[in-house]
Amino acid sequence: MAAVPTTPRLAVLASGRGSNLQAILDAIGDGRLDARVAGVFGDRPKALALERARDAGIPARGLRPRDFASRQDYDAALFAAIAAVEPDLIVCAGYMRLLGAAAIEPWQGRIINIHPSLLPAFKGLDTHARALEAGVAEHGASLHYVTADLDGGPVIAQARVAVHHGDDADALAARVLAVEHPLMLATLQLLCAGRVNLRDTRVELDGQPLQAPLQLASNRLRA
Repeated sequence: MAAVPTTPRLAVLASGRGSNLQAILDAIGDGRLDARVAGVFGDRPKALALERARDAGIPARGLRPRDFASRQDYDAALFAAIAAVEPDLIVCAGYMRLLGAAAIEPWQGRIINIHPSLLPAFKGLDTHARALEAGVAEHGASLHYVTADLDGGPVIAQARVAVHHGDDADALAARVLAVEHPLMLATLQLLCAGRVNLRDTRVELDGQPLQAPLQLASNRLRA
């Protein structure tokens, strides 16, 4: 008898409002994403993201880094809590701390992050202000696998927005946020269906290596 397919289990890491988490929960709720959020974790116990999770009946835990003797101790405790909910995929959705290499290594190929730039451009913080300062014509968001290299893991998919004359960082950030949610959901649909995988350092779609990140158009991803 063939095995019954199981619904992929997600662990979500977030530090702030949890708007991407809410987009995931809404997509699961209305049947656009076949997945289950098994737990939500963060570094700020009072973060709105954790409240959103608890309101939805999802286990949520905030661990304060200052309560641990070292970054390694914090990472060990965080990933022990994550492992306890047995996720198939860890989704960093607005999680603002760098994850240590030792903590990430056992989860290679099963941790993704959404970053507000067209990687490899503008890794790190303040991406919108830096994009404006650089005078680029396009900005956007990237969904990538997490590695020990800050925002340097293989990129799965991207969404692009035009930079308008007169934009400030807040206006540009709002335009990028509007594409982050559909980018996250479209990529998760492929990951949860088993269509996207990481082989060594190459992203594969349906078993074939991608030559460039998938691009979001009309809320769908295209090569």
